[in-house]
Amino acid sequence: MKNKSLLASVTAGVAALALVLTGCASEPKPVVTEEASAVIDHTGETLNIDFATYNPLSLLIKNYGWLEEELAETGIKVNWVQSLSSADANAKLLAGALDVGSTAGSAALLARSNGSPIKTIEIFDQPEWAALAVGPDSKIKDVADLEGKTVAAKKGTDPYFFLLQALDEAGVDPATVTIQNLAHADGKTALFNGSVDAWAGLDPILAGAETEGAQLIYRNVDFNSYGFLNATESFLEKNPDIAQVVTNVYEEARQYAIANPDATYAVLAAASGLSVPVAKAVITERTVIDINPIPGKKQTKLLKTIGKVFVANGDVATQAQVDEALKTLYDTTFIKVSYKNIDVKATEAAEAK
Repeated sequence: MKNKSLLASVTAGVAALALVLTGCASEPKPVVTEEASAVIDHTGETLNIDFATYNPLSLLIKNYGWLEEELAETGIKVNWVQSLSSADANAKLLAGALDVGSTAGSAALLARSNGSPIKTIEIFDQPEWAALAVGPDSKIKDVADLEGKTVAAKKGTDPYFFLLQALDEAGVDPATVTIQNLAHADGKTALFNGSVDAWAGLDPILAGAETEGAQLIYRNVDFNSYGFLNATESFLEKNPDIAQVVTNVYEEARQYAIANPDATYAVLAAASGLSVPVAKAVITERTVIDINPIPGKKQTKLLKTIGKVFVANGDVATQAQVDEALKTLYDTTFIKVSYKNIDVKATEAAEAK
């Protein structure tokens, strides 16, 4: 059954949300956030947006075709591009291969600090997705043991900055550690074939590695930055109506994931090649989706700390660049509309039960 468009009636959306919240919906049905007075014709245009196994909401949206449905009336084509890491997403955003891409908060700040014209438009989750792992038979027991060792980490991603923060906390000079700049999946391979002594890994690949015998030697949720949904400034300026639909659909995906956890586990498992139990562990034990999606003080406080690591490690030339980037990183225009209306409709639906 074809869902009604977010550009259509408010009444249908309220009813749909009521069904989702009570677990009675036979299929996901996006909620209308605002009635549009007119649909802008985008025929011939393309929305380039990413999906990533570290962003479960993107997987739901792609799997169910929600964006395609909601944008059908506009004539815009949706082009899904996979991001293999935050660094990969940032590179594609900078190159114009993506209009909207998902990264860790640390990676978004790093990119803007170094001149990438991106804005964070929404927080998609609060993950504990990075940790330090060693092989099944490793004698390394803690972070202090990494001095003089080789560690795999993808530079420009949360696991990389997680590693730097962990080394700093343990009093280990990063100069005494050899960091191999490897993509997340390649880091796992290097760990198991003995090419590196340890790996700063990312879920869900990290969770899969645990089932194969990898041992986590250090976890710290406070060293993990949030999941940031970013868009290029040019896209936001040219297509604010499409940006609004994107945040609307992301908000519906978040609500759907909260109300339909089993479906969320299944979609993540299928996309990542993990078993459903492992995908469930990633979502339930190391990912918080039920959050306020508007970037603000919590994220800023965390990023201020991580920003100092950028400068100390030479990833950004000056602290002034980091400070200016953090001041201008967020564009909450669209998610505030989505979140406000979702919250209102959730309350109305609950009261109507």
